[in-house]
Amino acid sequence: MDFASIFSARKFCLSFEVFPPKTAAGEQALLVHMERLVAWHPAFLTCTYGAGGSTQDTTLQLTTRLKREFGIPVASHLTCVGSSRDELRTYLQQANVAGIDNIVALRGDPPSGETTFRTAVDGLSYANQLVALICAEFPQFGIAVGGYPETHQEAASPEADLLNLKRKVDAGADVVITQLFYDNQDFFRFRDRCDAAGIRVPIVPGILPVTNLSQIQRITKMCGAKLPIPLMEELAQDESEDWQYRSGVNHATRQVEELLAGGVSGLHIYVLNKSAAAVDILSALPNFAR
Repeated sequence: MDFASIFSARKFCLSFEVFPPKTAAGEQALLVHMERLVAWHPAFLTCTYGAGGSTQDTTLQLTTRLKREFGIPVASHLTCVGSSRDELRTYLQQANVAGIDNIVALRGDPPSGETTFRTAVDGLSYANQLVALICAEFPQFGIAVGGYPETHQEAASPEADLLNLKRKVDAGADVVITQLFYDNQDFFRFRDRCDAAGIRVPIVPGILPVTNLSQIQRITKMCGAKLPIPLMEELAQDESEDWQYRSGVNHATRQVEELLAGGVSGLHIYVLNKSAAAVDILSALPNFAR
């Protein structure tokens, strides 16, 4: 089922994002976690791949396996990094044959060790170009694109970033899934700006529960998101694993509760291939009774 059909069939869409494990043991562990997560009836699952497309094959295999084993619509990430147009077409053909329902279309970050994006030979430079290619040649796929409540760190301005998002939506994207954020006011302002700009597709907040301060500091540094000072201070009070986990999950639970009250059309949880934090958040909220 493609994204347009999913969001038209449900008033609210819960979803989870995973990444391809590096080992067979990691994949088996992920499947155990997925058993726990699918009990919450997600509308779809998404799967990333490594920088520069380094895990394309395993991404395709894992995404296909998730759909086969759990019977839930799936989406594979696809970026422009390091791929020509023909290589992108080849991947999309393989994804279609494998039964993948949707594509998360992204420009992609520069490979490790590089600081600037480089367009591949006969490749694409922007996500809106990838969206246009998919719509023109593989219209069977639903398409999600990324949105940035706190503005993409390479954007010249918030206004330029919003115009770029509108280009992606106008090219044919069905839904916007946001980068992680920890202050809901950033999301609500972003959603209002999208509406004012004429972006009418669902804007789905992406949530990454904090379970470890040093880990989340690395992640937010890479993506340009900020951690609210009160949350930082609380996490820093105690370096123990249990304290940081509980503090982060409690913050995320409050975030989700407020987002639901604000009428979001979905919730996309970045689970980092584990289930405990997502399950604890969902269990704390009556909206998600299983």
